[in-house]
Amino acid sequence: MERPELNRRFGFLLHDVSRLLRKRFDRRAEEMGLTRAQWSVIAHLYRQEGVNQATLADRLDIKQITLARLADRLEAAGWLRRHPHPEDRRAKCLFLTPKTHSKLGRMRALADEVQAEALRGFSPSQHEDVIELLLRVKGNLIAAAGEEQAGAGTAALPLK
Repeated sequence: MERPELNRRFGFLLHDVSRLLRKRFDRRAEEMGLTRAQWSVIAHLYRQEGVNQATLADRLDIKQITLARLADRLEAAGWLRRHPHPEDRRAKCLFLTPKTHSKLGRMRALADEVQAEALRGFSPSQHEDVIELLLRVKGNLIAAAGEEQAGAGTAALPLK
């Protein structure tokens, strides 16, 4: 039995929106021959190239072995390359290849198209409001996690 009152619960709604965005992006990204998981690795590397595998696995919230397998496939397909870490010979740092850099524009365009689909009918100011509100939610959760680690409980961030 479906419970329609849950459709307006923040956590359920956020999960549903995230799931639908991922599914829509998966369909669009197929044309590039990448899975969402692979695209996520590339997107995070674009944000911080040269990061080591353990750090990237943590940021992606996946196990290190899962990232290693993703990186193996991406490396074999020419999307990324591994280099030894300069200070830890056991660690590998990940870098995007020229092939990947040449396709980043198309990858960003696909992401922009999916975002435009999701925000269809929103005015530019409403679009910006959604982003700002989600950034505040993210900040609140980061602050709450930090306070929990410090043993201080949770609190919301102040308004701008």
